[in-house]
Parts: sequence; structure tokens; C-alpha cells
Amino acid sequence: METVYNELNRPPQELMDAFRKVLKEYSPSCLVTDARRRVGAIGGLLPVSPHSKIAGPALTVNLSIDDLVDCMPVLAKAQAGDVIIVACRGAWETAMWGGLMSTLSQKAGVAGGIVDGAIRDVDEIRDLDFPVWYRGTVPRPSPTAVHGRTEPVQVNVPVVVRGQVINPGDIIVADENGIAVVPPALAEETLGRARAQIDKERVIREKIASGASVSQLLAEFGHL
Repeated sequence: METVYNELNRPPQELMDAFRKVLKEYSPSCLVTDARRRVGAIGGLLPVSPHSKIAGPALTVNLSIDDLVDCMPVLAKAQAGDVIIVACRGAWETAMWGGLMSTLSQKAGVAGGIVDGAIRDVDEIRDLDFPVWYRGTVPRPSPTAVHGRTEPVQVNVPVVVRGQVINPGDIIVADENGIAVVPPALAEETLGRARAQIDKERVIREKIASGASVSQLLAEFGHL
């Protein structure tokens, strides 16, 4: 795999701020996925802390299972608010994220990490209250000490996580339900639909509290 380092073209700050406002609502990843009509959803990755909610542009790291190198140098490319995506094909044998990576990422203002593979130091990450999503855990560190390499293989290239393509700069919204991916070109439209869904759900909750029946709600809203 050829080593590639691309710069990240981030969405406008005001757009990212608007998506971060959605994090104040229940289940923001669900709201965004509903707004995209079920497209762009990733499941099967667990948050270290269930209360974690993040939104930010994707800084992608692409690794192959037979070349799992230390991802820590990618922080030189990161900016505050970024979400680091580590695509390592679900590899369980080696931890590709840990406590030190979380500490450094937190110091850099990174919003969170999403690892399609194993991590370690879960207790430390939890105490840091740094948002990380992962597929599994293993105590074994990356094999940097064996082969002496520390650079990620490909940075800011399209990656695949759980069958979902993530391009660098895509907007990531993640919570305990899962992860939603929004291409920047669809961000304004998605945001508008998410806001409409928020308003709709607020009205539905009020009607339920007032005693509305399922048939009444279906008759008014079509589906819930």
C-alpha cells in the first residue's frame, strides 16, 4: 500500500456548528440518518462511554490488516473538532488506539476517534471522558516496536468502515446508537430535514403526553 498524506478540506465552521447543535437532541445520529432517508448509517461499533455525542469532519486513516502501524503521527494533521477515522478492516489482533492516543487527541482538541478494529486502555479512555468508538478490545499494542515504522499508511483518502464509504471531510455525527455520515454537498439539505424531524418529534411527544392514541398519531403523521 502506497503511503499517501493528503490535506483535509474541512466544511465551513458555521455548518459544523449547526450540526453540533443537533447533539443537544435525543439520538442525533438517528435524526441525521432519518434526514438522509436511511443512507450513510454505520452500526456495530461501541462507544467507550455511552453518553458520548460528537460531530465533526472526518480525518481518515487507511490501514491494511497486514500493515497495522502506529497512528499517533496522524495528530500532526489534525485540527480541533476533527473526528479521526481509523479503517483497519475490523482487525482484532492488534489495538490501534489506546490511552496515550486519546490523551494526545484530547489535548489537540480532536472531537473523537472511530476505530474499525480493536483498541485498548478502555479504563483510561473512559476516565479521560474522550469519545472513542471501537469494534473490540485487545491488550496487544501496534507492532511498531517490531518493525520500527510509525507513520500511518494513507491519510485523508476514502475509507470503508462497516461497508460505508467515508471520504475525508465528510461530516460525522456519532452517539451510542451508531454513526451517521454526511457528504458536505448534502449537508445543508440534511440539516434542514434533521431540524424538521426534531420539530416533528417534539410535537409527537407532546401529543403522547396529552393522551393521543397510536391510531390518532398515525392518522396525523403517517408514521412514527
